[in-house]
Amino acid sequence: MRALGLMSGTSLDGIDALLLDLRPRGEAYAFEVVRFASMPFDSEFRAWLLDKVMPPHRPAPAVLAKLDRELGLRLADAAREVAGDEPVDFVASHGLTVHHDGAGRRTMQLGDPYAIREAIGATVVFDFRRADCAAGGEGAPLVPYVDAMLLGSDLRDTLALNLGGIANLTVIRQGVPASEVRAWDVGPGNMLIDAFVRARTSGKESYDADGSHALGGHVSQAAVEAMLKDPYFAQEPPKSTGRERFGAQFLKKHARSLAKVSLANGCATLAALTVEAIARDIERYAPPRARLIVSGGGVHNHSLLAGIALRVGAGYDVVPFDDLGVDGDAKEAMAFAILGYEALRGRPAGVPAVTGAQSAAVLGAIVPFALDDLMRKVEREVLEA
Repeated sequence: MRALGLMSGTSLDGIDALLLDLRPRGEAYAFEVVRFASMPFDSEFRAWLLDKVMPPHRPAPAVLAKLDRELGLRLADAAREVAGDEPVDFVASHGLTVHHDGAGRRTMQLGDPYAIREAIGATVVFDFRRADCAAGGEGAPLVPYVDAMLLGSDLRDTLALNLGGIANLTVIRQGVPASEVRAWDVGPGNMLIDAFVRARTSGKESYDADGSHALGGHVSQAAVEAMLKDPYFAQEPPKSTGRERFGAQFLKKHARSLAKVSLANGCATLAALTVEAIARDIERYAPPRARLIVSGGGVHNHSLLAGIALRVGAGYDVVPFDDLGVDGDAKEAMAFAILGYEALRGRPAGVPAVTGAQSAAVLGAIVPFALDDLMRKVEREVLEA
């Protein structure tokens, strides 16, 4: 099956598009990456998202409708670019999260799937999170199901850490099936660092490239401890979070602690916050020794990656996802392509132990294109697996 996965994450840096061959293999999948590309948002569009649309802003319905259409067209362009002349059987599009309240069972991802269908001429699977919310879950995180499918082992424990705008952690005990993994959103990944850099440079920089600012700075431990008092960090999983809690308003809440620090010291302090939150959760919930596989944009921040390795200690073998032979930036687009295939098979991919749902839900809605032919191909591939 030729699948095309689309993902736009909470860092608001752009769209990841991945074309891959997926083949059912028992309960899991074999895959081969055909092509991957990241298409950055232009600075004007990203500034509009941050200054007018994303939390804590409360955009009017007309603004959300405009964004849904605009994102749909951008997702369609990304899909066309990565597909090229290759045939595509289906597209799985996560879209962009514009609101997430896991405890309230409310979540919204935008990006018009019909625009994608018209551009590619293929069935589109989208809206993955609301099914879990309807089943009583938080709708996040969803990637742990795929983490367990791709990274689980009968020989060793594995932790999968995604460092996007939000950091989330999956604990995969050896021999444990995907339905029994534990996972949750730890807290901020890159989000606070990005917001701090943007504010301190008046928008001239939007992130700490390679972690260079943080590497040249000193940590304010008092500020780190003050921020760690936020009740989210002490909350027991299942739990999920987003820009509503850890956006720029979180920095305003702690403005007194950060007001006098330099750009470098602020980046170092916020990186230390991310590292400490991750390390504390590993100490609380993970096995004492494991392989720790790290993916997401935060892998490129050398301060974060080195800080995590140092803080968790020698018991954890810290491995960038790239070392497994797949671009770590492509991981979430790949995950939603697999979740899209699960939806077409009608297989539940929600994990109640992760999200708190009352039952495992089939995730995703379908915008059909030649659906009968697609479903016959799905059935044939599953029977041959």
